[in-house]
Amino acid sequence: MIQVVAVSSKSLRKEFIEFPYRFYKHDPHWIPPLKIERKEMIDPKKNPFFQNAEACLFLAFKDGKPVGRISAQINRLHNERYAEKTGHFGFFDCVDDPLVSAALFEEASRWLKSRGMEKICGPMSFSINEEVGVLVDGFDSPPFPFMAHNPPYYDRLIGSSGFVKVKELLAWRYDSRCEVPEAARRIAEAVCGHPGLVIREMNLKRMEDEIRIVSDIFNSAWSKNWGFIPWTEAEIKKGAKDLKMILDPKIALIAEVNGIPAAISIAIPNYHEAIRDLNGRLFPFGIFKFLYRLKRRKIKSARVALLGIKKEFRAGVLGGLAVLLYVEMRRRSRELGYWNSELSWTLEDNEKINHGIGFMGAEVYKKYRVYEKEL
Repeated sequence: MIQVVAVSSKSLRKEFIEFPYRFYKHDPHWIPPLKIERKEMIDPKKNPFFQNAEACLFLAFKDGKPVGRISAQINRLHNERYAEKTGHFGFFDCVDDPLVSAALFEEASRWLKSRGMEKICGPMSFSINEEVGVLVDGFDSPPFPFMAHNPPYYDRLIGSSGFVKVKELLAWRYDSRCEVPEAARRIAEAVCGHPGLVIREMNLKRMEDEIRIVSDIFNSAWSKNWGFIPWTEAEIKKGAKDLKMILDPKIALIAEVNGIPAAISIAIPNYHEAIRDLNGRLFPFGIFKFLYRLKRRKIKSARVALLGIKKEFRAGVLGGLAVLLYVEMRRRSRELGYWNSELSWTLEDNEKINHGIGFMGAEVYKKYRVYEKEL
């Protein structure tokens, strides 16, 4: 017998968090996330997402044993921006049983429909600015921070519940030890000589101000992207706090023209390398291992999570600013020993961006899928 229950108690919230640690126990590529981070993520008092949203968590049980989980959420900022009545699902983990997955989606859909939603889309845990999509290609390597990992059968389970693909997201791999293509090098050199152009590192002592600059450029550069939602003030403050510990300023760059911020290229050291064997626990001793590995440069890879140019700086020579940032990031990665890196994610139909990344010698090595269904 399959039973799906709403998470409404401390014990069920704990089970919701703990479920994937048992479920993925034998998957060699799954990285156990930090439990303290997972707890904060689903806590309405600590995650600023909930200032403009509501959510319900569900657990599925079969014969009394937990066999799956899912969230259903309504992001008011999304619906206001796009004049929609769309709900989202996330945190989807499930055994390979279409009856279990169907029961989870039925409960999530019922919750959303009862609140006036007309469509369900996901997975997003919780928003498009967090973990998005189901991995559908590239199961042979661990995920980078804030990227999903799951068994191959998830695509089948989601499809069997009537969902259809709405977007595919691409993750690109590049090796900093490889030489930059000559054509790219020439473009970078031309852009580098532009009057008033300076590329500087983010200042960790002024993180909140720096994150506001990043947010301003993000809101300009990504505003036309599918599903885009601007960061809120509360998200900016929390982002500044969270990133300060893990960010390496040498690969977190801001390009300025005559003192005006024009572009960003922000990479996150792959701290999954530092937490892989902690099983989600920082305390009592995991924190020391984490900090040691983070500060002593035991991490050998990074994820370029943001690279964008403000609209007003895309004309003329500065149109090649993205190429210059790619070249500079690769040079710095080589010097710092970040040998293998990921650039993620990009939309499959963003031909201009994807062409530019391929031009730099990167290759697509993982694909993620987002689905939707009419309610």
